[in-house]
Amino acid sequence: MPPAILVENLEKRFGDVQALCGVSFEVPAQSVLGLLGPNGAGKTTTVRILTTLLRPDGGRAEVLGHDVTRDDRLVRASIGLAGQYAAVDENLTAHENLRLVGRLTHVEEPEIKRRSDELLDRFDLLHAQNRLVRTYSGGMRRRLDVAAALVHRPPVLFLDEPTTGLDPQGRTDLWAVIEDLVDSGTTVLLTTQYLEEADRLARNIVVIDHGTVIAEGTSAQLKARLGSTVIEVGFSDDESAKSAAELLSRVGAVTRDGRCLRVSVSDGAKSMLETVRALDGANLAPATMALREPTLDDVFLALTGHTAEEQPEADEKREREEEAS
Repeated sequence: MPPAILVENLEKRFGDVQALCGVSFEVPAQSVLGLLGPNGAGKTTTVRILTTLLRPDGGRAEVLGHDVTRDDRLVRASIGLAGQYAAVDENLTAHENLRLVGRLTHVEEPEIKRRSDELLDRFDLLHAQNRLVRTYSGGMRRRLDVAAALVHRPPVLFLDEPTTGLDPQGRTDLWAVIEDLVDSGTTVLLTTQYLEEADRLARNIVVIDHGTVIAEGTSAQLKARLGSTVIEVGFSDDESAKSAAELLSRVGAVTRDGRCLRVSVSDGAKSMLETVRALDGANLAPATMALREPTLDDVFLALTGHTAEEQPEADEKREREEEAS
């Protein structure tokens, strides 16, 4: 089966800022791809190109075999999009919003009613379907926004940081909805900077930074690049952390995040003992110490030198240029 989404050497520039530098990946049908990276990395630019909102400066992209530049109308007819911010009309009710989207996407009137009731029930909004959206909480608006993207039953759904601003329960609820959609045959491209989100939902993960793909694989494959275990050591001051980083490089691969060190090792118990002895011999007393399995946060830090939640200055400039466009 051909991929539902195909991206080859995609490039995009905003003035003197190179937002995408030859991005390539594929998304198999009926699966979730997690596009992971910090703000300003190029995730939203990629989604805007794939949903025909931006034209690429180089490379090509297809959705269900349709070129996003030449066949833009066919692409738009086959996709749903929920962006970073809810796009629903706050002066309409939930039911009116879904009816409006249904008419704009040429859904038959009887089907609009059936589909709206189904989605309002699925997203736990039936009790508030006749209230104006401006009275909704942020989580309710987010759920309605995703529901609106599904009115015309698109086979491909783009979710650009869909859980931003949601509380933990709201995030968990939306994850369950996404899993149900994939089980029913929908292909999802999910951009996120939440590592736990990509870990849970995505079959395959593409890590992007500074407009470039820096790693790709399953969650397990990316974690395996670090070794089987991570020793996390925290210090109360920067000088101790710096000294310990040099010392513990003999134990394993060390990445430093402020006053916290992460040491990737293959033999957890033996390396933990070696770490304690090395620190004690150097009179370095850690504030915290833990032995755990590696996370995607560890992977991102090892690949980029910063966590996914951090935003380097160059990325901030890229993001400002993108928003201005």
